[in-house]
Amino acid sequence: MSYINIRVTDTNVTSEQKKLLIEGVTKLIVSVLNEKPETTHVVIDEIQIQNWGFNGKQSLKIKKNHIYIQH
Repeated sequence: MSYINIRVTDTNVTSEQKKLLIEGVTKLIVSVLNEKPETTHVVIDEIQIQNWGFNGKQSLKIKKNHIYIQH
């Protein structure tokens, strides 16, 4: 059994994109690890943008192309 956790910011990720992520990651796990799709679990956590940071700084905004703008 595989458990995959995807974390994204809570900005502009549509239900369709989440569906595609789950389908794509499942196919990858089946292909690479020879797992069964029915035993592959994918969870998507949405993190509030103000709780996301990198390079020692808090991220405040995200553009459409997912480029982070730091404070």
